[in-house]
Amino acid sequence: MVEEIYMRLALEEADKAYSKGEVPIGAIVVQGDRVIGSGHNLRECSKDSTAHAEIVAIRNACNTIGGWRLTESTLYVTIEPCPMCAGAILQSRIKKVVIGAMDSKGGACGSVVNLLNNNGFNHQTEIQSGVLEEMCADKMKSFFKELRSK
Repeated sequence: MVEEIYMRLALEEADKAYSKGEVPIGAIVVQGDRVIGSGHNLRECSKDSTAHAEIVAIRNACNTIGGWRLTESTLYVTIEPCPMCAGAILQSRIKKVVIGAMDSKGGACGSVVNLLNNNGFNHQTEIQSGVLEEMCADKMKSFFKELRSK
């Protein structure tokens, strides 16, 4: 399944975040069959509250294509995007978001709220969730378990 291939790339990005002591979330942007952007959480390293995996991947993708419209693109992300990231997804006109695991405490793509399918906005984004869900959720659980033990 193509979704699993790309989610594994997002999980590799999450591993990069984990190794830096960042919350292990990874994201990639795919257009056609080409990865045009990738990113992982960098909030702690960069001291930037907006340096979420999705934002980093979207910025990278925009730089790759030389524009801000990511129409016909799919964002793969290991954990459900927060409201800020959902806003960036809408603003960049991403067509579809594929989510590993949902976030019942801060998700904005169906868990707490669903900003991506709100008809009040001028753009909506297709959502698919549960791709490699257990692997994505386990990475977060391991990270926070390790953090608490310190």
